[in-house]
Amino acid sequence: GEKMPIRVCRFMVLCGTVLCLWLTAAIPSLASPCTEHNQSEAPGIFVPDRGCFELGIGYQYQHFNVLGTTFHNNGYNVDFGMYLFDLVTGAAGRLTVGVEGTATTGFGGNTGGNPSLAVKSVFLGAGPHIAIENKSRFEPWIHGLAGWERLRFTQTATLGANSALGYMVGGGVDIRLRPQIYWRFQADYLGTHFQSSLQSNYSTGSGIILYF
Repeated sequence: GEKMPIRVCRFMVLCGTVLCLWLTAAIPSLASPCTEHNQSEAPGIFVPDRGCFELGIGYQYQHFNVLGTTFHNNGYNVDFGMYLFDLVTGAAGRLTVGVEGTATTGFGGNTGGNPSLAVKSVFLGAGPHIAIENKSRFEPWIHGLAGWERLRFTQTATLGANSALGYMVGGGVDIRLRPQIYWRFQADYLGTHFQSSLQSNYSTGSGIILYF
């Protein structure tokens, strides 16, 4: 089949980014109950002692099976998130909805075989983040991010640079170290759409999350 046009992928990523920014701008008033000193909450309702925004930096191990090759990367990721609203609130905790954006770079990939190709990767995506915030140290969460995946094989005569629609679906748990500092563990399914077909990949990672 024909390759998905790169401009279509870029258009989809642009639409997703605009939607996330619109949500962030449209519902700022719903992001108020982020500190225990908020007086607008009903008595007895759990309120987390932290800010509405999060910034995360971490490590990811990524495994790819794409374009007729199999390889894994070591990578770094940067996440930015914002609380939007609650689905459920109670004395023990709350089910929250936020928006999350991420940038992940992978390096050190090598396909093996003959010729052996070195690979680098980049993923940019955004989407919803749903978490169970509670009084314990453990905060489970899930997310779904749609965006753009790019793979660059250093031997350009063989495969070269390839870009396609990508998405990340998974979850994890954040462990509170201090009220504004958490340690994150996560695992994700990585979907890519190269050469008009869907590829299944995965990643695992860990890192630090700062709230402000």
